Amino acid sequence: MNDTAQALVQNLPPLIGFGMALGFAGIAGWVFTTWLRVRNGYPLESSWGKPIYPMKNEETIERIRLLSQENAQLRAELGSIKDRLGNVERIVTDGSLRLTNEIESLRGPSN
Repeated sequence: MNDTAQALVQNLPPLIGFGMALGFAGIAGWVFTTWLRVRNGYPLESSWGKPIYPMKNEETIERIRLLSQENAQLRAELGSIKDRLGNVERIVTDGSLRLTNEIESLRGPSN
């Protein structure tokens, strides 16, 4: 055997180990990115790069409907709280004389 072939045979185990480690790292990276996609709600992709969405069943549709209703209720409540907070801010930041005048005007003329 010549020196080149002998050097190749001598370094074959580390080369195979490096190749296996590189393959394992690629597979681990693919599994990790797939896990991140699933965790964050992104659609998975087929081998052709087209998105794969999960099948919708009656339970999923009902759950989405209930969550949408709850979302609408919470938004309405948040709007009400914003209005109330605006009134509280106005009362706190207005001068006490103006507030006194408004209260007196609401009581009506004294007899």
